Amino acid sequence: MTDKCAFWNEYDSIAGHVCYCELAAFNRPVNPQFLSSVGCTADKRKECMSKMEYAVGSGVVPEELPAIPAAAPAAVPACDPPQEIARTVVGVAQKKTSIASTALVTLAVLAGAYIALGAVMFTIITNDLSLYIGDGLSRLVGGISFSLGLVLVVLGGAELFTGNNLLVAGYLDKKVTGRQVLKNWFWVYMFNFLGALLVVALFYYSGIWKANDGGIAMRALNIAYAKTTLTWGEALFRGILCNWLVCLAVWLSLAGKDAISKILGIMIPITAFVAAGFEHSIANMYFIPMGILVKGSETVQALAAPAMLQSISWQAFFLNNLIPVTIGNIIGGVVFVAVAYWTCYLRPVAANKLVANGKM
Repeated sequence: MTDKCAFWNEYDSIAGHVCYCELAAFNRPVNPQFLSSVGCTADKRKECMSKMEYAVGSGVVPEELPAIPAAAPAAVPACDPPQEIARTVVGVAQKKTSIASTALVTLAVLAGAYIALGAVMFTIITNDLSLYIGDGLSRLVGGISFSLGLVLVVLGGAELFTGNNLLVAGYLDKKVTGRQVLKNWFWVYMFNFLGALLVVALFYYSGIWKANDGGIAMRALNIAYAKTTLTWGEALFRGILCNWLVCLAVWLSLAGKDAISKILGIMIPITAFVAAGFEHSIANMYFIPMGILVKGSETVQALAAPAMLQSISWQAFFLNNLIPVTIGNIIGGVVFVAVAYWTCYLRPVAANKLVANGKM
């Protein structure tokens, strides 16, 4: 079998029979993979050595070099860069504006319910928390608990009005029409409201708000009172700041490659907006109606001041809060996120400069 090796030389000379391994004779570097590919096993090398020692009294066979390690796979980025997120947002806009009506309505109801569930968690967890850890930390914990809502929306899959303000990026990129964007906003907003009211009814009739000697009910009432007594300007600007952060939370979730990255990307901005006291229109579709319902309970009427009870009404909800907050949410999400990032990364002039500078 040795004479079939391409590197084995064997012939008769004047001095007698000669045989040798060309690889070893010329000191050619070899590695285990190469030797294996030519059939040069350890047993085969032992056979070759025996033949050389028999013929000329000595010999050498190839020595294995350390195996060459396989190239490490290219590192996968932990998240997409901003320009890639911008392109993703445009693609998402195309998908969202083409969702069938039945699915859109159902997903909008779910989103409203999910945000309301986050609001339920916020109300329960913070109802007496500030007594133990102070106002600042109570706001922080409350923000973390409220972020449940957007985590459910993004990872569970639902249609939220405030997040859908990012559809404007698709309009600016001429991938969707203004009519498509406005149609999506209208139906999603309406059915977000229905989803939030559904949770209001379920939570109210569950009776859980009566716990802690009415502490949860009073917390719900105080939240509603604080929101309905804002000035129009305060509600508007708090709405702007809120949806700037909410749309950034959605933006960051699109950057993440796995569930943990997406959740962290959502939680940090949402915790910030809740802790700061900004105003979210869809969350307020739960907070204020819940306050309106619990204010009629005997427990709340015995604890709350009459002026507080009178300040919380459906009229105050719509005129003092929902209208200005909704306008503010649109400004915050559209101007400070959708338009800003489209201008920086997708507007033809800006995109061409990025390409020229090797950043895309």
